[in-house]
Amino acid sequence: MVRAAVLPAVNAPLEVAEIELPEPGPGQVRVRLAAAGVCHSDLSLSNGTLRQPAPAVLGHEGAGTVTAVGPEVTGVAPGDPVVLNWAPSCGDCHFCGLAEPWLCAHAGRAAGTPYATLGADGSALYPGLGTAAFAEETLVPARAALPLPAGVPLVDAALLGCAVLTGWGAIHHSARVRTGESVVVYGVGGVGLATLQAARIAGAGPIVAVDVSPAKEELARAAGATDFLLADGPAFFEKEGARRVRALTGGVGADVAVECVGRAETIRAAWSATRRGGRTTVVGIGGRDQQVAFSALELFHFGRTLAGCVYGNSDPARDLPVIAEHVRSGALDLSGLITERIELDGIPAAFEAMLAGKGGRALVVF
Repeated sequence: MVRAAVLPAVNAPLEVAEIELPEPGPGQVRVRLAAAGVCHSDLSLSNGTLRQPAPAVLGHEGAGTVTAVGPEVTGVAPGDPVVLNWAPSCGDCHFCGLAEPWLCAHAGRAAGTPYATLGADGSALYPGLGTAAFAEETLVPARAALPLPAGVPLVDAALLGCAVLTGWGAIHHSARVRTGESVVVYGVGGVGLATLQAARIAGAGPIVAVDVSPAKEELARAAGATDFLLADGPAFFEKEGARRVRALTGGVGADVAVECVGRAETIRAAWSATRRGGRTTVVGIGGRDQQVAFSALELFHFGRTLAGCVYGNSDPARDLPVIAEHVRSGALDLSGLITERIELDGIPAAFEAMLAGKGGRALVVF
């Protein structure tokens, strides 16, 4: 038996309970978690914004040590430190054939298959985003367990599984930021902080951070922001914010805007703050009710590019070694994303803090 934070049903409170994991089957790996980050996507799964069968064990940003492997597993072995990949690509579908593994047609398959049982009554449990990291141990497909590069602390490495890969990819793969370009980042949570660090490493400047909480300014500047703007009301999102960004970027607007919130008003504000011919990348995951409007004339006139960004448009197997080099050199500070270290029963409070716009990344440490 292992302890886990179980979601009994959509919109139900999480319950810490004992679950039972089977032995690894063909192509499966069992992992003892060292840590798991509490991501906004977990909140979206719990409240139904994102679809997830229940009862389930959520958590998709994690790192740990392999304890057992099933037949046909060759990439990792017991004792190996690994990072969980919540979107493992199949390597065979149309999108994988286009070298776009972040769009893999089968990446979410594991999330719809029961992987464990509830200790109390033996009922089937589903793994949140296929990884179920809010537990002392989990069982994942071998493709979802990536070897952790040497020299990266195992606990902090949990953030590589989502926040860092997403923020890094948003800058380096989706927006393709070049040295000297200006960047504005909307939303200074875990992903936003990772995006700011990635922009700094890319040599961007100025780097403007935007958030509704004044308490985020210190975190943002530590991550690499040269300027901080407080989104202090509807007027900011309608026109004032774009004017203030232009004032900080030579009067033309940011070369690149990255939206890490997933709300209509922040997507629209990010678009408006981007210069003519610039790039707007949307990382935040919003609900179906979040409708964004553009006029046909402005689409023509501004010539901007608006792009969605899935998992940072990253190939984790390719990108993790590159990111690890920056961690080892000290250029990328994983601990700088973490504002709270908690236990399993602290996850509901971490959800509430995210809803209130507080803090960076809460990390469950086992």
